Amino acid sequence: MRILLLTRSFNSLSQRLYLDLTALGHAVSVELDIADAVTIEAVALFKPALIVAPYLTRAIPESIWRQTVCLIVHPGVVGDRGPSALDWAIAEGEREWGVTVLQAVAALDAGPVWAAETFALREATKSSIYRQEVTAAASRAVVAAVRHFEAQGSALPAADWPGARGRPRRAMTQADRRIAWARDGTQAVLRALRAADGSPGVLDALFDTPCHLFDGHAQPLHHRHEPGLVIARRGDALLRTTIDGAVWIGHVRRADGAGHFKRPAALAFPAQSAELPIWPGALDAQAGAAGASDIRLEVEAETVYLHFNFHNGAMSATQCESLNAALRQALALPQRVLVLLGGADFWCNGIHLNVIEAADSPADESWHNITAMNDLTRTLIEANDRIVVAAMQGNAGAGGVFMALAADQVWARRGVVLNPHYKNMGNLYGSEYWTYLLPRRLRAGSVDTVMNRRLPLDAEQALPLGLVDAVFGASPPAFIAEVRQRATELARDADLPALLRAKRNRRDADEARMPLSSYREAEEVRMRRNFYGFDPSYHIARANFVHRVPASWTPRHLAIHRQTPPAPPAPPTAAQSDPDQVTGGSGSQPAG
Repeated sequence: MRILLLTRSFNSLSQRLYLDLTALGHAVSVELDIADAVTIEAVALFKPALIVAPYLTRAIPESIWRQTVCLIVHPGVVGDRGPSALDWAIAEGEREWGVTVLQAVAALDAGPVWAAETFALREATKSSIYRQEVTAAASRAVVAAVRHFEAQGSALPAADWPGARGRPRRAMTQADRRIAWARDGTQAVLRALRAADGSPGVLDALFDTPCHLFDGHAQPLHHRHEPGLVIARRGDALLRTTIDGAVWIGHVRRADGAGHFKRPAALAFPAQSAELPIWPGALDAQAGAAGASDIRLEVEAETVYLHFNFHNGAMSATQCESLNAALRQALALPQRVLVLLGGADFWCNGIHLNVIEAADSPADESWHNITAMNDLTRTLIEANDRIVVAAMQGNAGAGGVFMALAADQVWARRGVVLNPHYKNMGNLYGSEYWTYLLPRRLRAGSVDTVMNRRLPLDAEQALPLGLVDAVFGASPPAFIAEVRQRATELARDADLPALLRAKRNRRDADEARMPLSSYREAEEVRMRRNFYGFDPSYHIARANFVHRVPASWTPRHLAIHRQTPPAPPAPPTAAQSDPDQVTGGSGSQPAG
C-alpha cells in the first residue's frame, strides 16, 4: 500500500514506524504536520490508501479523515483521551499503561480502535518510557492495525474493546505539576519531574530565577537540610534538598529571557554554581547509588564494563574528556575484554548541540567538542591489547555511530535505530575518524550510500552492511543479560590471544598505509569549514534544532510524494543503508 506517515517531527517513534512499514513492503512517504493546506496537498499528491499519524499536537483536517482512514497512535490505554496521557499515568502512579491505534474522527482520541497494546509502567521519566515501552508497543500495534486494515477489517468503538478502562482527561497544567519543596518528599518530587520530562518540564525557580526543571535523580542524605536549598553540584548537575533527602537537577530551561532552551543546570547558572561545593561522583559506584555519576566502571574477574549514560545521548566536550579519562583508567586494568555500555535510551548522538548553542562562541565550542570526541575515538582505536565491544542498548546517531565503530565488535539491541550520517545538521561533513572506520567496516554497499542517504536504519538492516556484528535482546534488561554472557565467553575464548595479535597486526598495517593523524587532519579541515566558513548552514540548523523552531517544509528525502518524478524508496538492504530519532500520539507532549 501507499502509506502517508503524518507527524509533527521525524522523531524516534516516527522512524521506528517508518522502518516497520517499509519492512512490510509498503511505499511510505512522510509529511511533517506544518499546516492544514500543506497536509491536504500531500494527500492529493501521494494518494495514500492509509494515513498513520504517530505524533501530532493538533487535529487532522476533516476533509482528509472523511476521505481516507487516518490511524492515530495515542500513548494511552483504550478509552484514554487527552493531550497529557503519559504525563497523567506517571503522575498518578499507574502500574500498567498502553498504546492505542484509533481512527481519526471529529473528537480527539474518540474514534474506533484498530489495535491496542499494554505494558508495565516502570518508574522512569516520560522520555525514557516513550522511547522504550511506548515505541515497542506502538510498533506492534501499528503493524497489527495495518494488517487488519489490509484484510479489510473494521475497527471497534472504544467502549466495546475488551478491557477498555481509560477515561477522558484534560491537559496537565503547570499548576498540576507544581512542586511544594516545603512539604514534598523525594519520591513526590521525582514523580513530578518524570511526568514532565522532555516537555514541558516543571516550572519552578533556581537562585530566585524562574525556570523549567528536567532530568531529576534521587540522592539520599545522612543529614537533614532545609528543603528547597541548592547545596552542591556534581559535573553540571545541581543538588536540591527535599524534606527527606535530595534530588539532582540535571537540566533546566530558564524562563527569564536568558536563552529559552534546555541546557545543563550548572551551565544555566554559572556564577551561582561556581560557589557551590563539589559533590564527588564515585567512578566505581553502583548504578543509582549515592555518589554515582553518569560514568562508572564495573570490574569483574574477566571483563570490564564502562557505563556512560548522558542525557539524550549528547556528549559535550567536558563529557568526552571525562569519558576518555575513565576509558584510559579501564584500559590500565588487566582484563582483556572491555565492554562500553551507553544508556538504555541512547548509545550516543554525537556532539552536544545545546551546550554549543549556549557558549559565547558556538563555533569555538563546536571545535572544542569535536576535537574532544576525536580524542576519545582515537583512544578506542588504539586500544590494541584487548577486545573492545560497543554494546548499543539504545539508539545512536551521527558521531555516536562512528565512535561505536572504533570498537572491535558492535552488538545492538533488536529495534535500535541508527542514523550514520551528519548531513541533516546543516550538511556537516563529520569526523570521529569515519573516513577510516567506515570503509574498513562495510561488508556491502558503499561509503557514499551510507553517508548520503539520510533515512533511519535499524539494527537488523545494519547487520549485513557490517555496521553491527550481532543483534539480540528484545528489551534493555534482556540485552544486558546476553551482553554479559557473550562478554564472559569472549574473555574465556581460547582464540583470544590470536584475536589480539591479528588486531595489532591490522592496526600496524593500517597505520603504515595511512596514519590516523592524516584521516583526522582531513576531516577536521572540513569540519573547521563547517564551523568557521562562509556557509552558515550548520549554525542555522543547530539553532533551529536547539530552539525547537518548527519545520517550514518536509525534506524531500522524506516526502517522496514531492520528488520529481515521485519514486517510493526501496527499504534499505545490504547494498543500501541509512539512519535518524522518537515520540507519539494525537495530543502527546514531545518526549525529547
